[in-house]
Amino acid sequence: MLDRIPGWLEEASKRRRYLIGVSGGADSVALLHLLRSCGFGSVVVCHLDHRLREEESSEDARFVRKLAKKLGYDFEGGSVDVASLARGEKVSVETAGRMARHAFFADCSRAWRCRRVILAHHGDDQAETVLWNLMRGSRGASGMEESQTVTMDGLQMELIRPLLGVRRTELRHWLEMKGLRWREDASNAEAIAVRNRMRNEALPLLEEIAKRDPVTALIKAARSDAEMREIEAWAVEQAGVIDPQWRLHLPQLRTLPEVIQRACLFSYLRECGVSNVTRSLVERALALADPDAPSVVNLPGGGTLRRRAGRMWVEE
Repeated sequence: MLDRIPGWLEEASKRRRYLIGVSGGADSVALLHLLRSCGFGSVVVCHLDHRLREEESSEDARFVRKLAKKLGYDFEGGSVDVASLARGEKVSVETAGRMARHAFFADCSRAWRCRRVILAHHGDDQAETVLWNLMRGSRGASGMEESQTVTMDGLQMELIRPLLGVRRTELRHWLEMKGLRWREDASNAEAIAVRNRMRNEALPLLEEIAKRDPVTALIKAARSDAEMREIEAWAVEQAGVIDPQWRLHLPQLRTLPEVIQRACLFSYLRECGVSNVTRSLVERALALADPDAPSVVNLPGGGTLRRRAGRMWVEE
């Protein structure tokens, strides 16, 4: 049972307009009802039909539209053949789905003049994210943030995730206690996507091995990591390694302990918009700071990190 209202829902302005992504599943339906019960008045319910489950997908869209009307909220719907998009772009269905959602939210943002999107990611999603990021070589137990700025189709959008401290079972129990309906997506139980396998195979196996709930441990790890990132951000600011032309000043960087050098490089690459900044990339950037090393490192997405005359910067 949901025995507490997440802090953001109590503290956020109820008069501002928000977009909310609603699939029709338990998590997003619970969040939508929570918004209404907390007094949020100007909400646009956004639903994208991925056209992956034929008639069931259409039923999801009809369900969400009717629910938005019942709650007195505006509705914005869209439809994309994600499977065709994946084939055309030569990416996974998961990646194509994310691309389609980003484009859809950007369209909704332009139509409603709102750049705030509320999403229903919860504690179990956070645990899956932390575990997957660790497997991909992330710096620390990094997870999703409650508030995060993301570029979608050229727009700077604020993503808000108020349920990161709430478990999936809590949300479902709350819906059941209230007698509220949602749509069940049968594909969530199929081993066809990374997140599905994390949820249905990896995490249950970890629980069996450790004899304890791994989700709780991973959520705590993400919180601890976020606290350490705040300390790291303060240390990077104090280091003063960025020159007026927004380049790294290498003589100043080299005076710092290596752990702070890595933190400065990680922060700089992220600030420059480099995607997928892993520990291995930071290590290559650190090696580039050596004046005897090659002067260029290739970056994800096609750019380069270049060193010249005691400075280092990102080139497109």
